[in-house]
Amino acid sequence: MVQWTTGQVAKKRSISVRTLRFYDQIGLLRPGRKDDHGRRYYSEDDLFRLEKIMMLKQLALPLEDIAHLLDALSYREILIAHHNHLQDQLSALQKQIDHTVSLIHMVDLEDDLPWEKVSGFIAHGKSTPKKWVDYFEKEEQELLRRTLPKLENNDTVTQQYISLLRRIDWCISQGIQPQSEEGQIIAQELLTLSKVTFGGDQELESKFWEVRKRPAADTGLLPISEEVLAFVEESIHFAEQH
Repeated sequence: MVQWTTGQVAKKRSISVRTLRFYDQIGLLRPGRKDDHGRRYYSEDDLFRLEKIMMLKQLALPLEDIAHLLDALSYREILIAHHNHLQDQLSALQKQIDHTVSLIHMVDLEDDLPWEKVSGFIAHGKSTPKKWVDYFEKEEQELLRRTLPKLENNDTVTQQYISLLRRIDWCISQGIQPQSEEGQIIAQELLTLSKVTFGGDQELESKFWEVRKRPAADTGLLPISEEVLAFVEESIHFAEQH
């Protein structure tokens, strides 16, 4: 039967020899055999017990609780608990990643981003999670979730929307009208993107646009200024009439 010394186990599992000796002292992990010189030898069963200890430690359990659980829980049950813990960590990390990407895109949209807006975005994200879906039927919600641009995404459609919003902000700052050549180029690009987003469903597009004009606090959508919304409406209306 294969056995491992304290040093070998410590090296294999990146754990200190001192910790293994401490586990032995408190009875948490006793080696399967000790020779006459006090040299410790760990069996495969001992190593499985060590794996269980290390996974339970990642759940932030104190050693006293781990000692009670080791024999009560199977290796599979501890693996499942560890898996769920990792999934929670992954979900929390993904939220942080999405939030950071969202802030990057907000900076891309506005060169001079005031802290008040960042702070409001953070609070908004916590208190009003995606309320806009409540305005739509289930099938519509599924379509919109798949196709609407999200700040946390880096897909081509989202980047195109961000680029268009920046161009609209520039037009407004320069006094360029929605009926101008640049305004009409933007309108045509918006109409093309809308076909992708709404699958050609004009009724759904109109319905969403009405929701889009509601206060951000009521919808959970990213706040867009009234000036930008007005520019979009006017440019598209003019494009559709000519």
